[in-house]
Amino acid sequence: MEFRTIKEDGQVQEEIKKSRFICHVKRVYSEEEARDFITTIKKEHYKATHNCSAFIVGERSEIKRTSDDGEPSGTAGVPMLGVLENHNLTNVCVVVTRYFGGIKLGAGGLIRAYAGSVALAVKEIGIIEIKEQAGIAIQMSYAQYQEYSNFLKEHHLMELDTNFTDQVDTMIYVDKEEKENIKAALVEFFNGKVTLTDQGLREVEVPVNLV
Repeated sequence: MEFRTIKEDGQVQEEIKKSRFICHVKRVYSEEEARDFITTIKKEHYKATHNCSAFIVGERSEIKRTSDDGEPSGTAGVPMLGVLENHNLTNVCVVVTRYFGGIKLGAGGLIRAYAGSVALAVKEIGIIEIKEQAGIAIQMSYAQYQEYSNFLKEHHLMELDTNFTDQVDTMIYVDKEEKENIKAALVEFFNGKVTLTDQGLREVEVPVNLV
């Protein structure tokens, strides 16, 4: 299953009208893990005015929860969740800690501040896409191997675990949905004189460019 999530755990801080907003971000894989993270942040920042939170868990984003933690209803957790949803993120928990600076922001200002804090953190920390790739083991002759690099360049692939004995044994990983197309292309490239063996799946993290 492919899904998008945060690149790594981290935090980003900004000041808005003298209030300090700290967005804590963590990759999580269960509701329990998300709630433990929220509890940890609340303990670390027990003197903060608010520790608002939102999280999405599940490869299909099955679980979504928010908390305004004392801010006016709908001004913190829901806007924070909206940012995660807009980026199609899952398996991520965000907690925005607010230290009140003396200037009230109003409902609209709070919504912008909490959503903006999460948006800034997502932008600075980055997003990755978890993809499943299928392995293909390839056996070929030394003569074929001389041309093999051209195939790799054409299809933007990288060889792995290459062994040289009386023949060449190598390995590539391709996006799962492209496996059969790549196998057909290999057979055509080598005029059918190549041995291909399906291998297992692996998960890879692919950076997502934010426009």
